[in-house]
Amino acid sequence: MNTDTLEKSCPASSITQAAAGALVAAVHMAAARIGFAAAVAVTDPGGHLKAFDRADDVPFLAAEVAVDKAWTAASFHIPTHVWNDYLADPRVAPLAGHPRLMAVGGGYPIIDNGRCVGGLGISGGSYEQDQQAAEEALAALGFELPAH
Repeated sequence: MNTDTLEKSCPASSITQAAAGALVAAVHMAAARIGFAAAVAVTDPGGHLKAFDRADDVPFLAAEVAVDKAWTAASFHIPTHVWNDYLADPRVAPLAGHPRLMAVGGGYPIIDNGRCVGGLGISGGSYEQDQQAAEEALAALGFELPAH
């Protein structure tokens, strides 16, 4: 094997702290317009928390759910609502037992220039409200929405 041409690493892309904070603010604006208060989590592409905020009167469980939605979305670069269909497949269903997997709407990978730079998780509304706020916030900041 010729090690002169072997690539040993790849450049890593991650959401910036400034963009993560702006995304949290955009989610809160969208959630207020939709009519609910939210817990919002933003992770880097490895699922590590980058930014978080929980609005007043949002249940504390929503905080953990938001973080796990962001983690789930970043893990496979797909929205969390897609997992419902995946888990219906008996070959994938065992993943439902993973303690952090959130198969409910409101989690999206953060895609910039075709690369996953993090995960976004929202909890506090219905799954439809969480999804809508995520999509609005991602679009407002110019992030790409996945095709799922």
